[in-house]
Amino acid sequence: MAAPHRSPPSSWRKRLGWLVVLWLGGVLALSAFAGLLRLVMNWVGMTA
Repeated sequence: MAAPHRSPPSSWRKRLGWLVVLWLGGVLALSAFAGLLRLVMNWVGMTA
């Protein structure tokens, strides 16, 4: 029985690109959540 066909390993640039994309996505998601939380807190009267 022949071994299953495997694609060649991704280049390090592609992997680094995905890492940067995922990191930026996480940072943007956390920033959006923090901004929304701040708006809600200001709306209910919890000002600094």
